[in-house]
Amino acid sequence: MGRGVCICAVRGPLAPWASGFERWLAARGFSRSAAFHRMCLLAALSRWLEAEGLGAGELTAERAELFVAARRRAGLRSWVSARCVALPLEYLREVGAAPPPVPVVADGPVEVLLEGYREYLLVERGLARSTVVRYECIARVFLEQRPAGLELERLTAADVSAFLARECPRRSIGGARKLVESLRPLLRYLHVAGLISAPLVWAVPGVADLRDRSLPRGLEPELVARLLASCDRRRTVGRRDYAILLLLVRLGLRAGEVGAIELGDVDWRGGELLVRGKSERRDRLPLPVDVGEALVSYLRRRGRLESPALFVKVNAPAGRLDGDAVRGVVKDACARAGVPRVGAHRLRHTAATAMLRQGASLPEIAQVLRHREIKTTAIYAKVDRTRLRALAMPWAGSES
Repeated sequence: MGRGVCICAVRGPLAPWASGFERWLAARGFSRSAAFHRMCLLAALSRWLEAEGLGAGELTAERAELFVAARRRAGLRSWVSARCVALPLEYLREVGAAPPPVPVVADGPVEVLLEGYREYLLVERGLARSTVVRYECIARVFLEQRPAGLELERLTAADVSAFLARECPRRSIGGARKLVESLRPLLRYLHVAGLISAPLVWAVPGVADLRDRSLPRGLEPELVARLLASCDRRRTVGRRDYAILLLLVRLGLRAGEVGAIELGDVDWRGGELLVRGKSERRDRLPLPVDVGEALVSYLRRRGRLESPALFVKVNAPAGRLDGDAVRGVVKDACARAGVPRVGAHRLRHTAATAMLRQGASLPEIAQVLRHREIKTTAIYAKVDRTRLRALAMPWAGSES
């Protein structure tokens, strides 16, 4: 659909919201040409509504699908999927012109139970949405293997053991560990909600692995330098990625915590950063000078966007980077730098081991990493080989 053939003057029932939609697109980072094509689509949608005798208040998701279906029948090849009307529909709902989406009603015993479980995890436990999604996925697998009516009153420890015996062999050690970690909250909820008479959390054993027998794997300083140098800071995306990597490697933030940072979380005068952590925790950390300078450099190129998020996508629609996107930043930096691929959590280990080398105590490291228990931080004691050497017993048969 080119400029020469598209008439973007919006007429019909959507005309009153055309100028607002154009400003809304600009605020979300769309270029002028990209906004032009979407204005053309809005004009076509408005003409279709007028021809059907419908108003903006009757534009539902189902009617939007009828619109794109009509375009396909007319032989058009562009803007003919349901996804293409998502933006105008989102805007019209936001300003109250189009009706809100019809809420999905839970259907069946599994869906009804999962709806209550989801609310419990979000409201009462205060868990992050990404964690809730993972827990809900495992809960669905467990519940769908129950009889048709669930029959939770007959659930026993043997049923739990049988489920784990079936599922754990199909997964890696890490996958099996996540399975048992995600099953325990469900069993706890079933007991709290009165759906089972006895707490069955005790029926879920731990998964044996070698996590506590290996050293935390931080990156060497040379590899960190290569990761940072791979960011082209002449470009906006390079400045953004450089600031993200610095936050990961200097403050040891989790990927989701980086994505959750908002513009108002940076206290420039106080030199502090508010970190939104697990279970709705709020912690303030000192903002190192180099990290602050990287943030300023990025913000000067970020542009004025309506999103409150600090780190946003460079391609429209501009929106918050989530934890997966932050992990993608680390993956892409590894590819550019020619460094073996590592996850964002390895940079958290790198921050901890760097602090230990510089003489920080375990309680100090625990404060920066925001560990609830010091035993979680104690794994980094194994990295300080100099101090551990003094505790090592002489090898049998050696002279020293």
